[in-house]
Amino acid sequence: MSVAMLWVVSPNSEVSSCFGCLETVREGNRLLDAPRFTSRDRNLMCGGRFKKGKMQRWSSTSLNAEFKISSLGGSTSDNGGNFSVVSSMVANPAGELTVSSEQKVYDVVLKQAALVKKQLRSSEDYEVKPDIMLPGTLSLLSEAYDRCGEVCAEYAKTFYLGTLLMTPERRRAIWAIYVWCRRTDELVDGPNASHITPAALDRWESRLDDLFKGRPFDMLDAALSDTVAKFPVDIQPFKDMIEGMRMDLRKSRYKNFDELYLYCYYVAGTVGLMSVPVMGIAPESQATTESVYNAALALGIANQLTNILRDVGEDARRGRVYLPQDELAQAGISDEDIFSGKVTEKWRNFMKKQIKRARMFFDEAEKGVTQLSSASRWPVWASLLLYRKILDEIEANDYNNFTKRAYVSKPKKILALPIAYAKSVVSPSRTLSPLVKA
Repeated sequence: MSVAMLWVVSPNSEVSSCFGCLETVREGNRLLDAPRFTSRDRNLMCGGRFKKGKMQRWSSTSLNAEFKISSLGGSTSDNGGNFSVVSSMVANPAGELTVSSEQKVYDVVLKQAALVKKQLRSSEDYEVKPDIMLPGTLSLLSEAYDRCGEVCAEYAKTFYLGTLLMTPERRRAIWAIYVWCRRTDELVDGPNASHITPAALDRWESRLDDLFKGRPFDMLDAALSDTVAKFPVDIQPFKDMIEGMRMDLRKSRYKNFDELYLYCYYVAGTVGLMSVPVMGIAPESQATTESVYNAALALGIANQLTNILRDVGEDARRGRVYLPQDELAQAGISDEDIFSGKVTEKWRNFMKKQIKRARMFFDEAEKGVTQLSSASRWPVWASLLLYRKILDEIEANDYNNFTKRAYVSKPKKILALPIAYAKSVVSPSRTLSPLVKA
C-alpha cells in the first residue's frame, strides 16, 4: 500500500528501489558510525511557533455538520447510506468501552505540540539550532543533504520546486524527512517487499533510535540525524510510521473506519507531525499549535484515503482490501465483488460516500495550511490541490478504480501551480476555526 507523503510528495510518483537500504535492514549491518563516514558511502547507499492559546480538540467524526454524532459514537444517514464514526470511546465486542483510534492519535498530537511550546519557552523566537560539527564532516553532511534533495527532486518534482522557496535550513530538513519516509515505505511496498520480515522492521526501528541519538548508519540517515538535532522533531511519529509498515505485513482487512483511521495515521498522518516543526507556523498566526498539528494530521488522512480509493484494483490483485468492511457490508458489497472488478450501481454509491469523506478531511486540512510560515505554504498547497484532484479523476472514470488508475495529467498539474501560489500568499487568518468543539 503506497504511503501518502503528507506535505512532501506530489501524486503519481513511482516507487523506486534506488535507496539500497534493504540489505542493511535485513542483515542488521551498521555501515558507519557518525561522523566517520566517507563519500564512498553515498555510492553504497544511494546507487543500487508557534502560538500559545486555548487547546482545541479535533475529532475525525466532526468534519461535516451533516454528520450528527453522539458522544459515544454511532452512525448517521447520508443519502440513504451509513457511515461508521470514530469517537473518543468505542465499545469492543465484550461491550467494554475502550479508547478509540482518534483519541490515541490525538494524544500523540498533544505531545508534539507540547514539544514546540517547550521550545518557545526556551527561546523568544523559534530559531534553528546552529551546526555543531567535528572537523572534516561539514562537507560530507552537506553532501548528504544534497543527495536527499536529488531524491526529492526525482520523485516529488512539484513539491521539490516549492521547497526551493524555503530557507536553506528548512528546505534541507524537509528533504531529509522525505527521504526517510520513502525509504521506510520501500521496505514493505518496494520490489523487495517479499523479503521484509517483522524482524527487519525491528532493525530499521533500531537504526531510527540510533540516528536520533546522533549515531547514523549511513549518509542519508546522517542528514535526518542532523535535522532532528536542530528542530523540535519527536521520534514518536517516525516510530508510528514503522508500526504502519508492520500493520501492512500482518493485516489485509480493516473491519471499520476506526481501524482504517489508525492505519492512515500511521502511514501518512505521521508525516505531517514530523514536518510542522520544520515548516514553521507564521509569526502572525493566532492559531493554536494543536489546531495546526490537527490540520496537518487531517491532510495526511485525506491523502491516504485518496491513495486507497485510487488503488482499489491494484490492492485487490494483492489480496488486500483497504476499505471498511462494515461499510462495504452495509452497501451490499463483498470482497468477491471487489476482486471481480465490476463497476455496479452499488459500487458507485459506495465510492461517492468514500470520496465525500476524503474531501471533508481535505477541507479541514486547508485551514491549517494557511497558518504555516509563508515560505512553506506553496509546496503544501500544491500537494494538497493535486492530491485532491485525484478524487475528481476517479469520478471522471465513472468510479472504475479496478482497471483504470486515476491520475492528474501534466497540463492540470501546471494549471494547479499558480492557484497554489495564489493561495500561499494569503496571510493567516486571525484564528483557526476549531475542528471540533471541545
